[in-house]
Amino acid sequence: MKIGVLALGIGVSLSVFSAAAMAQDGLAPFQGAWLSGGEGCAEVYASAGKGMAFKKPVDIFAPAFIISGRRLRTPLASCRIKSLRPSGTRQLMVLDCANAVAVDVVQALISPQPDGSLKRYFNEQDTTGTTYTQCSR
Repeated sequence: MKIGVLALGIGVSLSVFSAAAMAQDGLAPFQGAWLSGGEGCAEVYASAGKGMAFKKPVDIFAPAFIISGRRLRTPLASCRIKSLRPSGTRQLMVLDCANAVAVDVVQALISPQPDGSLKRYFNEQDTTGTTYTQCSR
């Protein structure tokens, strides 16, 4: 009986680990610091150990975000990436976000581009999207 319970526990643990690894793999193309618009990366980001951080003082209006693991940070919010799943030719990212005054579930339609950039779409009807270039991995 103890062996069966132990085997079940190991099986569940491996399943959870495999699901987490697969989810992380789906996020691999999105890892790093991203920026849209005319500002340069050095104006918005500073190197912080192994990754990037928003330069102090933080420009709260910068069209920028950082994805690290299952976390997405903007100048004003911190989010946990709940899921990433296909939505037509794009990916639907579902986020649990919090800022100084609210907590909310947010959805983002995104798509990696052949040139290495990323596009975010306002909704499914948006055919243009907003282009983000990667500042670092």
